[in-house]
Amino acid sequence: MILYHGSPNKIVVPTFGLGEERHDYGKGFYLTADLNLAKEWAVCRPESESGFVHSFELDTDGLEIFDFEKENILCWLSELMKHRAAADSKRYRVLAEKFIAKYGRDTSYADVIKGWRANASYFYIAKAFVRDEVDIDILEELMQLGGLGIQWCLKSEKAYAHLKNLDEIIPVDYHEFNAKYNERDSKARINMMALIDSDKNNVEKVFSTLV
Repeated sequence: MILYHGSPNKIVVPTFGLGEERHDYGKGFYLTADLNLAKEWAVCRPESESGFVHSFELDTDGLEIFDFEKENILCWLSELMKHRAAADSKRYRVLAEKFIAKYGRDTSYADVIKGWRANASYFYIAKAFVRDEVDIDILEELMQLGGLGIQWCLKSEKAYAHLKNLDEIIPVDYHEFNAKYNERDSKARINMMALIDSDKNNVEKVFSTLV
């Protein structure tokens, strides 16, 4: 399958063991099948002036793939909590540990993790969720409003060996696609706020009651 990696860097060399632990699924090489999303991600940083999309081919035959689209939303949130904090309080640290223990899954065996990308809109939801302001019944709908997009994260040496660089680099105009990224995020936040403030949000089955 063809996948794309958006980056401010013109030269990208996927290397096992690199990456930030505080990314959605920890260290790894992140890609998407959506070319337009890759373009937005290439220039989503406010200080960027240009970006590039790099094209790859991933042979998934024989790879162990953990797919969060086949799991419930709490499972995905627990994975993010392993790597990214939604709050700095002791309350959050204690409850997050219990939440992960209850809803988390072991993904350490996976060569590739497939799931949503937690962009800036996600943190708006996550912070509201851990403050007990969001009922679980509307959580999945909130995530869909964010237009998070699906990403593939290579985790193992085997996965990297199955990745082929197609040597195709697509320049990305910063002004066009950074504006699209910000517009998507702004629209998502407005729609999310409206849903959180609506009667559909019963605020009964909330973060602290789920652990």
